Amino acid sequence: MPSATDRLSQLLLKNKILTEAQLAKALARQKEAGASLGRVLLEMGMVKENQLAEVIANELGMEYIDLLEYKINIHATTSIDEATASRYTCIPIDFEDEKMIVAMADPTNIYALDDIRLSTGYEVKPVVCAKDDIVSAIQRYYHLDTDVVEEALEARPDEEIEGISGVVDDTPLVRFTTTMIAEAINRGSSDIHIDPRENEVLIRYRIDGVCQEIKRVPKNIHTGIVSRIKIISDLNIAERRVPQDGHFGMISNGKNIDFRVAVLPTVYGEKVVMRILDRSSILLRLEDLGFMPQALEKFTEAFSQPHGALLVTGPTGSGKSTSLYATLNVLNTEEKNITTVEDPVEYRLSGINQVQVNPKAGLTFSNALRNILRTSPDILMVGEIRDRETAKTAIEAALTGHLVLSTLHTNDAPSALPRLIEMGVEAFLVSSAVNCVMAQRLIRKLCPNCKVPYEPDPVVLKNLNFPMNGDAADMVLYKANENGCAKCSGTGYKGRIGLYEVMPMSPEIQRLTVKEASSTMIMTQAIGEGLLTMKDDGFMKVKLGNTSIEEVMRVVAV
Repeated sequence: MPSATDRLSQLLLKNKILTEAQLAKALARQKEAGASLGRVLLEMGMVKENQLAEVIANELGMEYIDLLEYKINIHATTSIDEATASRYTCIPIDFEDEKMIVAMADPTNIYALDDIRLSTGYEVKPVVCAKDDIVSAIQRYYHLDTDVVEEALEARPDEEIEGISGVVDDTPLVRFTTTMIAEAINRGSSDIHIDPRENEVLIRYRIDGVCQEIKRVPKNIHTGIVSRIKIISDLNIAERRVPQDGHFGMISNGKNIDFRVAVLPTVYGEKVVMRILDRSSILLRLEDLGFMPQALEKFTEAFSQPHGALLVTGPTGSGKSTSLYATLNVLNTEEKNITTVEDPVEYRLSGINQVQVNPKAGLTFSNALRNILRTSPDILMVGEIRDRETAKTAIEAALTGHLVLSTLHTNDAPSALPRLIEMGVEAFLVSSAVNCVMAQRLIRKLCPNCKVPYEPDPVVLKNLNFPMNGDAADMVLYKANENGCAKCSGTGYKGRIGLYEVMPMSPEIQRLTVKEASSTMIMTQAIGEGLLTMKDDGFMKVKLGNTSIEEVMRVVAV
């Protein structure tokens, strides 16, 4: 069987890259140096790296690509981290027919192909490229080194951009901004935070509800980054003294992604937050959100009523909008006239009339709601009940034959009823109009690839009132791996799931509401009627191995 040196020699002669004399000279040098023939040829300057790569590609029946000429898709490069790219001397460069095209110096490395396929979820199409070109591309797309920063400082911040996901000027500043956004999407981030500090700028992604520091860049590039983001968000780049809000859209890996941009002046410069809105998330079914069967049954029964109010409560970022959109997906039929009033309209829903609040034009939640009622809606969704007038109008609509879905900011489900009364709605109207209140939070799920089983301390479980249903010594729970793994970026958690507290309005809870009872009294009554609190829901998910006790304690008061 011919050796690798013999095969390469024959290929070089066959393709007329070397003459017999040149090959003989190279073989002699190889014998002295003890290196590979390819390395010797490169050192002697007889061949170029791209010539060797092209010969190897032809021999293997693969495609050869010149990276210097190829328009690399930045969204592909961020599919793997720098460590993986450097370890295997490869870099993802594009997508084709749901496959990821990966430029490789050694496309026969099956370990590299398997690792990339498992970590990204994509089938891999390897193409052959020159090793030096791949190393250069890794340096270019994974690093913001001093030279790149200096180039970025020279870039004009007011250059015209055709679109951040299409053809863009290949300046360092544009490349940095685009890479930052693409990386955030691929990591499953919900927000990008650009935080100016005294001497540097902190780039953070909010992943699974927790901010993670990604990189620090020199302060002198901050203004350029902010200006670039302002341009694509259609904001005023000359105004740096007042807050600004904007938005832009892009397509990433076949998905439509919207961004809500907020710029806030701080003592060290303008802070930018980009909220990432994946339109595919509105297609989620209620069953996909993490409801336990009992809670889902009660919630479904509530929104299946022909009229009344269904309230979803929780802090900002607790998934309230996602729950309401998933509910509207169930209710959205040709027979129903559904209208929403939102601020802002984050997602476009087919078949539903959506109204954007515009306070400057006098279109507030309450004004919009009053006008919507004249259009004979069957179902109304009010993005948020913020004031007395909106609360009264929504409750009256629920009493006059409409199904009203809305949100409130309260810590638990029982607190929503006293809150409405505090806002000026009559207690008897709240009692009659509200069908159900659901409080919710989002908690991180344990990474299924690296979660660690352990036997919990019975004393700890007892102090937490953890439901044991038997001997705690026989119980096996799971916790996060301290070091994590590649799939969860070293955090031990991957993805999020909801905690839900669904409280239907029973006759006794209605009576307590009319008496303007405290939320504590209402909670006691609801638990007596079988309410599963968010803590109970969380502990049930701990027993199922979905999350950890520590994560439940982080999110819910226990």
